[in-house]
Amino acid sequence: MRTNIEIDDKLMEAAMAAGGFKTKREAVEEGLRMIKRRKAYDALLNAFGTLHWDDSDEGWAQWREQQALSVEEAEPRPYLTPAQVAKAAPVKRGRAK
Repeated sequence: MRTNIEIDDKLMEAAMAAGGFKTKREAVEEGLRMIKRRKAYDALLNAFGTLHWDDSDEGWAQWREQQALSVEEAEPRPYLTPAQVAKAAPVKRGRAK
C-alpha cells in the first residue's frame, strides 16, 4: 500500500542507524512488525500464571483420566440415518470462485 507520511528526519536517521537499515522503507516496515509482535508478547505476558504444565508421568496420567471422564460425561452426538443423509444438501467440492 502506498502511503505518504511526514517523519521527523532526525528520528528516521537514528532508527536507520540503530537497526542498520539501508532504506527508510525497511525501517518503517520493521517498526510496524515490532508493534505487531509486541501485541503477541503482551498476550503471552497476560497469560503468565494462568497455565500449568506438568510433564511428569503422574501429570499425564491425571490428564488422560480427566479426558476419559469428560468424554463419558459428554452428551452423545446425534447420528444421521441413511434417509436423513439422502435428504441433506450435497457438499460442494472444488475451488471457490
